[in-house]
Amino acid sequence: MELHRPIGIFDAGIGSYAIVERVRAAFPAQDIVYFADRASFPYGAKTPPQLLNAVVSATEYLQAQGCVAVVLASNAPSVVVLEPLRAAAAVPVIGIFPPVVEAVRRSASGRVAVLGVRAMVGSAAMQAYADAHRGDGEVLLVNASALVELVENFAFVHRPRETQAAISGFIADLRAAHPQVDVMTMSSTHLPWLKPYFEAAAPDVQFLDPADSVLAELAPHTSAGGGRTRCVATASAELSLDDFNTALRALGTPLQAELVG
Repeated sequence: MELHRPIGIFDAGIGSYAIVERVRAAFPAQDIVYFADRASFPYGAKTPPQLLNAVVSATEYLQAQGCVAVVLASNAPSVVVLEPLRAAAAVPVIGIFPPVVEAVRRSASGRVAVLGVRAMVGSAAMQAYADAHRGDGEVLLVNASALVELVENFAFVHRPRETQAAISGFIADLRAAHPQVDVMTMSSTHLPWLKPYFEAAAPDVQFLDPADSVLAELAPHTSAGGGRTRCVATASAELSLDDFNTALRALGTPLQAELVG
């Protein structure tokens, strides 16, 4: 597939397909290379050096495919290793970050929660980011890694009752411990897929999607092509290409991933 000045979008799982859909809706003529680096899954369990190595390799691949800019569609490496990645890349790299400023602005109590994977919420980089952007608010960093599997195994599509029970229990425990939290950011690219379940679990809480800021930052790098999307993926013994293509079909997308790497 010949693409015109494509944008690369990647992470290690199916979660980043939500970003592909957002970019497609905002820039319908833009050509895209969507790279699911399944061999590196999960980013959230890696050390900072391991994370950097994985995202540099993925970015180099996308550069070699002619991408004029790359979206690192994963909160954890964006927070932890984006700057050294940018230094290593030959094209602009756009990360995705927890919308802490927006969350505090919207909060009536001034107490908000960032839901993300363990590697991010437990990192010194995330704590520094929260401290720098919270203003007078209080930011709770919450490990929501257990919810990622609900997306990766497609329980959120095929087993909605089980998914709702898991998320309702998770949110109930969080609110019991921190009852004044009234805004939460869904700061793993997997979590926005679960937004209806979050809202059912806590209708009085606002749940923010970090993807909104990506579109504004990406806009200067977009161009009119054919509106095509090429999907590529790596695989492992545990995460096969066939399983990934089955997941894409479950999302109702016509994409068919080709194996690379």
